[in-house]
Amino acid sequence: MSVAELLKKTRVEVSPETYFVISLKDFEWHKLLENPELSPRMTAPFMIFKDKWEITLVIDETDFQTCRHAIRDAKVEGGFRLVSFDMPMDFFVVGYFAEITKILAQANIPILALSAFSRDHLLIKQENLAKTLKVLGEYVEELC
Repeated sequence: MSVAELLKKTRVEVSPETYFVISLKDFEWHKLLENPELSPRMTAPFMIFKDKWEITLVIDETDFQTCRHAIRDAKVEGGFRLVSFDMPMDFFVVGYFAEITKILAQANIPILALSAFSRDHLLIKQENLAKTLKVLGEYVEELC
């Protein structure tokens, strides 16, 4: 199946929550781990990525408000909405997410790309959400 055909079968879902992207140092991350009340809720979407430079945490506004006092010095960027592509992908599919990001780049929409095991997601600033959905609406089956 071609990428265009996959997109035509894709359902795009927008999470109602607002999200924050946080850059943590190791000691800040350990502070959150040591106190379960500060850790992300298991009932809300979140993502943790650690590379050699930082720990990146993506959490919704509720979780951010809970932990913000413990990570005052962390770099924080907020005002994102989570846009999810409800089209499970096998690992052999080539170009699906590249096509989505190309479409949005041509519309001059900045994104933060996230991939889970079987689905792709974007973080889009709230002010770009309507334009994003309008642009994607031309290519996908359904917008929710």
